[in-house]
Amino acid sequence: MADASKRAQAPRPASGAGSLRVGRLTKPHGLKGGVKLEMFTDNPDLRFVPGATFHLQVPEDSPWFGKIIELRELKWFNGMPVGFFVEVPDRTAAESIVRAILWIDEQAVAAGSEENAWYDHELVGLDVVQPLEDGTTEKLGTVAEVQHFPAQDLLSVQTPGGIVLVPFVEAIVPSVDLAAGVVTMTPPAGLFGEGAIEDGTQNPGSDA
Repeated sequence: MADASKRAQAPRPASGAGSLRVGRLTKPHGLKGGVKLEMFTDNPDLRFVPGATFHLQVPEDSPWFGKIIELRELKWFNGMPVGFFVEVPDRTAAESIVRAILWIDEQAVAAGSEENAWYDHELVGLDVVQPLEDGTTEKLGTVAEVQHFPAQDLLSVQTPGGIVLVPFVEAIVPSVDLAAGVVTMTPPAGLFGEGAIEDGTQNPGSDA
């Protein structure tokens, strides 16, 4: 995993561009510029169509910083999506763009809706609860911030004991209910105990 200073060099695309994360480029595939994708969308047929364009979240010293790429073709190999982009002609280019996060702009977002796609500002302020065995829930805190890193995204949860950084993955965050104002979490034991500290950082050993 990249160190904190390196991750800090990967800013989210500027306001007005790339309003919704839809994927991450993970590793090269083949010799013709293919790149394996981790998708953050329930509707790849809508988001990943030929001609679709994506803003890139990469470190500022990356040759791809500030650039937009266009999807030429999406293929599936052994159940894994692989993207071929106009600006990525060969494996060398593919190797240089891995770990980039893909964002689409507001106009593209407005073209369709998805179950698991949210704006950051929609999540901030939501109550974070944990289901209990008796069918009730326990409030753990509130979402203070959404942090986007190449390795994974984190929800910064404000608790009475301080900030807890929670991996924003389905195994730990199974549901988000905007209408109810609730984020449901099933955190591993201890994450909301000693993991809460005041300065917003967390011992890497507590990563899930």
